[in-house]
Amino acid sequence: MPTNVRYHIMGATTLTSVLLYLDRICIAEIAKLDDFKDTLSLSEKQTGMILSAFFLAYALGQVPAGWLSDRFGARKMLPIYIAVWSLCTMLTGLANGFLMLIIARLMFGMAQAGCYPTASSLIKRWMPLPARGTASSIVAFGGRLGGAAAPLLTAWLLRDYLSWRWVLGLYGLSGFFVAFHFWRVFRDTPAEHPQSNDAEREWILAHDVDEDDSGPPERPPVLLLIQSPTMWLMCALQFGINIGWVFLVTWLPTYLKEVKQVDPTIGGFMSTIVLVAGIVGMLCGGPLADFATKRLGNRWGRSLPLVVCYSIAIAAYLSCLYLESAWAFIAAASVVAFMTDMSVPSIWAYMQDVGGKNTAAVFGWGNMWGNFGAATTPLLVPIVLERWDTNGDWHEAFLLFSAGYVVAALAALGINANRKIG
Repeated sequence: MPTNVRYHIMGATTLTSVLLYLDRICIAEIAKLDDFKDTLSLSEKQTGMILSAFFLAYALGQVPAGWLSDRFGARKMLPIYIAVWSLCTMLTGLANGFLMLIIARLMFGMAQAGCYPTASSLIKRWMPLPARGTASSIVAFGGRLGGAAAPLLTAWLLRDYLSWRWVLGLYGLSGFFVAFHFWRVFRDTPAEHPQSNDAEREWILAHDVDEDDSGPPERPPVLLLIQSPTMWLMCALQFGINIGWVFLVTWLPTYLKEVKQVDPTIGGFMSTIVLVAGIVGMLCGGPLADFATKRLGNRWGRSLPLVVCYSIAIAAYLSCLYLESAWAFIAAASVVAFMTDMSVPSIWAYMQDVGGKNTAAVFGWGNMWGNFGAATTPLLVPIVLERWDTNGDWHEAFLLFSAGYVVAALAALGINANRKIG
């Protein structure tokens, strides 16, 4: 009988994913406090720079951090990443001004950049190909769970128990325990784990053995990534879906308030419904990815679920041009969130399939372009509304979001998980 060490590995990785988003999202709840701004003498512009600093560092750090994990192993690097971003969370709570705060947030973004590329790489090594989609969905679900819990938990602690400095200190301290737990549980391969028996190792390796996946990469595979047409399609795909998806976590409350005339309290509840729909989609996406691969093979099993998900998301966004009811709009937005998140496990599995010994760096390359797309939408929406939206109905913005998914669907048709990077 195979041992079940792989499930403990997935549990520790999912816990890391929860912490990743808990520490990332909590700053938004803290940054709106008058005490936070007054204590550090921050202007609105400086507060915005602090929030934006993370995304810049996070995007640029993806490939270097992923390569370090490929080169030196997840067991060494992921606890370091967790410890560094936890230290930066604590330093944010100890900050005495803008300079210290911006440095802490830049370091925070660089450290967090290594988490998901490393997680994707270790899933490849600990789960066989037919189960990678489900494993990816569970780990990614941890991030969504942490992100959903962060505002509620942080607001509760701030309201009843702790100051914002102590909240950040508490979150940072908990990260060191998570880092130690992961280091204690994890080994870079099943062969290195003393509690994993031969039956489990053989079961993991039976379905997918990369002959070229031996030894760590000597250098970041940037040239290989640039030369890969199918990887550029994946980058376009991730850029496109984030053009459309980020509206749901940035401008949605504004749209509900200004266009649909929804009370902010009800609007917050509506936004939560949309995010919960995404969480459900994430959990459904893993089994879908694995089922599609078993039935259609690696090429179309990775590609077609993405095409279907994005086609439905396009239809949902276009329907918003005709929906008058706020609740009908929320139903359409929930379909977009569900379909987007249902596609994520297939994206993760694709990069595990093609990455070889560079899986973390490959994941980081795609995730970097996705984050560039995420950074683009908040900037584009005001421009689109100012130049083309003459009646304030946001229809032009929804056409922009739909166009992002059109790009993603077309790119999904061309990706081929059988074409290894390099």
